[in-house]
Amino acid sequence: MFDLQEKLRQVEPLNEGAMAQTQSRLDDLTKPPGSLGILEEIARKIAGITGREQPEIHRKISILMAADHGVVEEGVSAYPSAVTAQMVLNFLRGGAAMNVLSRHVGAELAVMDVGVASDLPDHPMLWKRKVAYGTKNMVKEPAMTTWETLEAIKNGYEMAVHYIKKGTELIGTGEMGIGNTTSSTALLVHFAGIPVYDVVGRGTGVDDERLKLKIKAIEGALKQNKPSYAPLEALACVGGLEIAGLVGVFLACAVKRVPAVVDGFISAAAALVASRMHPQIRDYMLASHLSEEPGHRLMLELIGIKPILHMKMRLGEGTGAALAMNIIEASLKILREMATFSSAGVSGALENEK
Repeated sequence: MFDLQEKLRQVEPLNEGAMAQTQSRLDDLTKPPGSLGILEEIARKIAGITGREQPEIHRKISILMAADHGVVEEGVSAYPSAVTAQMVLNFLRGGAAMNVLSRHVGAELAVMDVGVASDLPDHPMLWKRKVAYGTKNMVKEPAMTTWETLEAIKNGYEMAVHYIKKGTELIGTGEMGIGNTTSSTALLVHFAGIPVYDVVGRGTGVDDERLKLKIKAIEGALKQNKPSYAPLEALACVGGLEIAGLVGVFLACAVKRVPAVVDGFISAAAALVASRMHPQIRDYMLASHLSEEPGHRLMLELIGIKPILHMKMRLGEGTGAALAMNIIEASLKILREMATFSSAGVSGALENEK
């Protein structure tokens, strides 16, 4: 039986000793201290996550969660729900942007059907762990039951642990689910306590009329469900099955001390929920990029993580997380392969004369 509270109790602080050792080496590399900026911050953080002074990444994977949303009934998306299943098939055939970028960075890609509204064929890349055929319409009732929410979290947790046991040292996150920017915005509005129109975006590219419907749906869902600030309840009321699955992935990475790369707006919504469940989970996250979705910047600020890349992207799927993997690996290569002042025979900075 999956015990969420027991898993949360297993989350521990970063290894300060490893971080201090890594910082000492970074300062001894043949460069002015701190001159490689975020690359140095990433290396130090991964040392704290893994407990290793000079960590390496030999195997990486992107985990993509797929599910549908009942709120699509309210006209919030420019695309029908059928596109979720169609895009999953595209991932399995290798034809999506995420497939291209995963191949580019040498990362494996695995997809979980945690709540797609139709049945999908068996495929080696596909985990079939459907909790429900999509969420309910959150404007009329809670999107998920507590059991469904916990089951989706459990499925994401177990998927991540499976790959960690196989030697995965870096996990990217991604998603596919028509209507999921609506659920993610609802979670952001709820936790931030701000008006919907301050952060709502156009998602898949909705026009002005659909944007009005989206705002109305989010306001209606929050009014109907009145979620508390308990993260599990909020997730059940206005979240999504793929968001819950990603919460499980982030939890697994924190428990097993593996860095997790947050993709865009939807992945960040899951990261926000996970960080509200246990604040130290955020220490195991790296924010890949700043999405063009209006609320993403605030979402990252609430979590307490800063984006590595600014690419004007808003596709999702894990594409930003995949791109950031190259930067993350570069930071560790700098740490391991760059010469130190002592080994290279290079003079360090002059000390001020007294």
